[in-house]
Amino acid sequence: MLRLYFLLISIMTFIACNGFCADPQLFEEVKPGKILKFPNDHGKHPDTQTEWWYFTGNLNSENNRWGFQLTFFRRSMLREKAFDKSAWGIRDIYPAHFAITDVNGGKFFHSELLSREGPGLAIAKDDDLHVAIRNWKAVRDGDNIRLYAAEANHGVELNLTPVKPIALHGENGFSRKGKDPSQASYYYSFTRMQASGTLTFDGKPYDVSGLVWMDHEFGSSILSGDQIGWDWFSIQLDDNTELMVFSLRNRKGIMEKPFGTLVLDDGKTVELSEKGIRIEPTGSWASPRTKTRYPSGWKVVVEDEEIELIVKPVIPDQELSTMGSVQVVYWEGAVDVSGKRKGKPIAGKGYVELVGYAHSMEGRL
Repeated sequence: MLRLYFLLISIMTFIACNGFCADPQLFEEVKPGKILKFPNDHGKHPDTQTEWWYFTGNLNSENNRWGFQLTFFRRSMLREKAFDKSAWGIRDIYPAHFAITDVNGGKFFHSELLSREGPGLAIAKDDDLHVAIRNWKAVRDGDNIRLYAAEANHGVELNLTPVKPIALHGENGFSRKGKDPSQASYYYSFTRMQASGTLTFDGKPYDVSGLVWMDHEFGSSILSGDQIGWDWFSIQLDDNTELMVFSLRNRKGIMEKPFGTLVLDDGKTVELSEKGIRIEPTGSWASPRTKTRYPSGWKVVVEDEEIELIVKPVIPDQELSTMGSVQVVYWEGAVDVSGKRKGKPIAGKGYVELVGYAHSMEGRL
């Protein structure tokens, strides 16, 4: 799916390239029919211009609950590496975002990194999951994934174990984003991973465990000219199913036709584009810092699958502002879920991302 990446990187790339970056059309076109192969496709895809590895999770310690986000982005500024014989040759740049939600304390911490590719700065291997930006990293280790990030007396050090096979979104991993055929990415997820390790908040370490969701997307997708943002939901339900839904918004603020994926108990996927998805805001919240008003609370319905959910933020303020660097403001946070599936009560947890409410993406990509 389209993520915050396009918005933040458009500004950063303009500054870094000074008008000399490669045209997206020079990169590999995203087309249906590509067969994703693992572990290679966990790694970076240098023939595509944009890529991200996205981790979000809900964790528990002895007396508290936590949410976290750790995201690694890659953007190719050039089709071919400059100064190819030098270890300092520039081709890719890497932003990263890290956030922790202290649910009981009602606190939210976030930080960011931005680095060029280079020794000790940023790297992503192209044959497996191994991405690192300074001391933040995500590395596949056998059947597990290890995460590490630390900044300003906050950090996570987690071991993740997938309990379901990889979920391919869209048409076997080919994910359309809009009416224009160029609006597409290759997109897969680990929708349910058991997590254990340590979370540090305000300098105090906590032993934690819980569930984590991972997204990996790559391609050269862009928004159409009349689209200003998007809403994205990842939900892990207590009947061992998972739900991803996503919708773009046009310049009038109207949601376009949502799409999504339901992952069943056995790991099989159900493509939801024609299944009657509805996303209906039930409330709103205004940021005291940016004055941005976001939807806060939703009713999410998938009619054909008899799913009706109420989604609520665990705390209202989970807004990230990067105005000091790439000038992006967005909301991404942990949520609680309740409702019914096939007539039976159900509950769960998840994450929601809201982009384009503080400022339009129109004309930035």
